[in-house]
Amino acid sequence: MMKSILCFSTLLAGLGLVQAGFDADSQNNVAVYWGQNSINIANGTEAQKRLSYYCETGDEVDVFILSFVTKYQGTGGYPELNFANAQNNCTAINGTGLLDCPQIAEDIVTCQGLGKTILLSTGGSAYTEGGFTSEEAATESAHLMWELFGPVSDNSSVPRPFGKAVIDGFDFDFENIEMSNMPAFANELRSLYSDDTSKTYYTTAAPQCAYPDEADGPMLNGTVYFDAVWVQFYNNGCDMANWVPNTTTQWNFNFDTWDNWAKTISLNPDVKVCMGVPGDTSAGGGYEPPSTIGEIVDYIVDQNYTSFGGIMIWDASQAWNNSGFVSSVYSYLPGASA
Repeated sequence: MMKSILCFSTLLAGLGLVQAGFDADSQNNVAVYWGQNSINIANGTEAQKRLSYYCETGDEVDVFILSFVTKYQGTGGYPELNFANAQNNCTAINGTGLLDCPQIAEDIVTCQGLGKTILLSTGGSAYTEGGFTSEEAATESAHLMWELFGPVSDNSSVPRPFGKAVIDGFDFDFENIEMSNMPAFANELRSLYSDDTSKTYYTTAAPQCAYPDEADGPMLNGTVYFDAVWVQFYNNGCDMANWVPNTTTQWNFNFDTWDNWAKTISLNPDVKVCMGVPGDTSAGGGYEPPSTIGEIVDYIVDQNYTSFGGIMIWDASQAWNNSGFVSSVYSYLPGASA
């Protein structure tokens, strides 16, 4: 099956039918988190589906973010994973907190063949580890993560959760917890990207809109090179619900703060700031319909906040059950194709 998918992906590329994935020069990127089944329905047509379903039906989506790695240093010294109901098709790897997930591995290859960028995120509300006790421990963990999820090495004997499938980068989504030695981890991980020149790898984060972000702050303080940040403009006093229409002065909605961060503090001055939104009313506080999101996007563009890179949606299970949400939001983005 994996071989046939690879051949099909190669055919699509040859025909010019593969989409580009994340585009650092675009303002219409769409990223969607997948893996946590936040709609909280265990079975049936509304429950979270396998990753490939969303890639095959989400033409407007450029990036899917697998969530979550819930611990870096778990059982046996290995990371621990949680993919909610999707891990029903995984098996536990003895002596570790890892999962062997052949279906997800197959779907990663399928999605990449469709031009999707696939990232792996650490964090979520269940993450309580708080980083690393030392920079040395952080560096060692970065090498292990690369060995587990990066390019396959003939010299490695670690149990790879996704087999020969290789992700396209790493995301950090830490929630309201003080993190230690994360710049050392992220920078070491990024330095390893040069080991594989066959494709581009990305580093991203999902801070809360309140600035400075409590959890990701040390990494966002000009210490780590990020390609994009998916700022969570929900569940906060600075979220979309606090945007005021028909005025250039915003008292609480603070995209201007993040645009300024991108241009004056970020280690990457061309980092993309994407506005994170809930995919449905129960996905997070501050949900707004696509039409309002479109008005906010127009405001951002009119204010010349040139760091704007598109939209992030939490999460797939919610957004797909909110009929037409993803395609409608995409239609409001600058340069969106019909």
